[in-house]
Amino acid sequence: MSRAVNDLTALADRFGSDKGSAKHRYTELYHMLFSPYRDRAVTLLEMGLMIGGPEHGAPADRAVAEPPSVAMWLEYFPKGSVIGLDVSDFSAHQTERFRFIRCDMDERANIDRAAAEIEALGAPDIVIDDASHASAHQQDAFLALFPVLKSGGLYVIEDLRWQPPAYEAKRKGFTKTAALFQSFLTTGEFAHADPAYAAAMNALRPSISGCFVFQARWQKARRDQVAVIHKL
Repeated sequence: MSRAVNDLTALADRFGSDKGSAKHRYTELYHMLFSPYRDRAVTLLEMGLMIGGPEHGAPADRAVAEPPSVAMWLEYFPKGSVIGLDVSDFSAHQTERFRFIRCDMDERANIDRAAAEIEALGAPDIVIDDASHASAHQQDAFLALFPVLKSGGLYVIEDLRWQPPAYEAKRKGFTKTAALFQSFLTTGEFAHADPAYAAAMNALRPSISGCFVFQARWQKARRDQVAVIHKL
C-alpha cells in the first residue's frame, strides 16, 4: 500500500481534529510512535472525543457530532478498533469498529467501572487521554487504565499545560500531572502532595519501562504539553 510520509497529519486536517497541523501537531509524534501498529488489529482507547465539554462550561448533555479523531484513527488503523470515553453521549455514532462508554471522570468510582468495561471489550494497545485535562481526572484515569493497557502498549496524556480552573479549584494544592511525571523522570519516583496518590503511582513503577514528556509544539522553551509512557 502506498502511503504519504505522514498521512496521519493529513487525516487529522481532513477530519478537523486539533491533533494535526493547525494546532497541536501531535500527529507528528503519533505517526512515529504508532506506525508500527498500522496494519495490526490494534485497539485504541481515546478519552475525550470533542472539544467544548464541561471543562469549557458546556453541559454534559450537549449536542455532539461524529468525533473527528475517531474517524481519523479508524482510517489510520484499517484493521483496528476504537473505544471512546466521554462525559457526553456519543453512542449514536457507534459502529462495528467504534464502541463508546460514557463516563463522568469527576468520580474515581466511575473511572474504575469504565476500566472494567474497557477490559471486557479487549485490553487496549494505545490509550490517549484527551479528556477534561483536569489534574485529578488525568491521574485517576492513569491509575485505573494503565494496569489495563496491554504489555508493550503506549499511554499518552495530552494538553498538560492547561487545566480547567473550575475543576482545579476543587482540589487546591493537588499536584499537576506534568510535575508528577517530571518528578519521575528526575528522581525515578513519583512525588505528589497527596501521599495516597504518591503511593499508588509508585506502585506502578515496576510496569513502566520508559516515559517522555514533550513541550508544546516540540519547542524546549515552552511548557510541558504531552507525556508518553511505555508499559513493560
